[in-house]
Amino acid sequence: MLNKVVAQPGMLQQEHLSVKTDINRLIDVVEWFERFCHQNLSRLSWLADESKNLNIAVDMLKLALDEGFTNAVRHAHKDLPPETPIDLELTLWADRLEIRIWDRGALFDPPPLKAPDPGKLSIGGYGWFLMRSIADNVVYSRSADGRNCLLIVKYKRN
Repeated sequence: MLNKVVAQPGMLQQEHLSVKTDINRLIDVVEWFERFCHQNLSRLSWLADESKNLNIAVDMLKLALDEGFTNAVRHAHKDLPPETPIDLELTLWADRLEIRIWDRGALFDPPPLKAPDPGKLSIGGYGWFLMRSIADNVVYSRSADGRNCLLIVKYKRN
């Protein structure tokens, strides 16, 4: 399910996507994000880092989205039916880009930001570190309707 909304002052564009709990839907989620970024390339030019490479900045945010979605599927929804939706939202404001991922899992207390120990490499467990390293703000909260919301924000630098 996909729809577009533009309504609030300062909001340039907003899109929603709802997908079933299926790791194979990650392809759809990433393509949706890429389309959104492509449609807004000129509005997202501020994302380019010191190297002036917008593609790298978009790829980094895509990685954060990938981690957030994968965590919702593999952890929050691991005991839920595959029909359970995961809702996503992209909102481009004049001063920031927001990515929201809503899941219907149990309440989760994110771990504190801690760099991985290279001497103790393991499979998994780096998602929160990556998301928090890429984004300017990562907030995990419980909404009034009982869903969890992962908010990933990248701010425009002055």
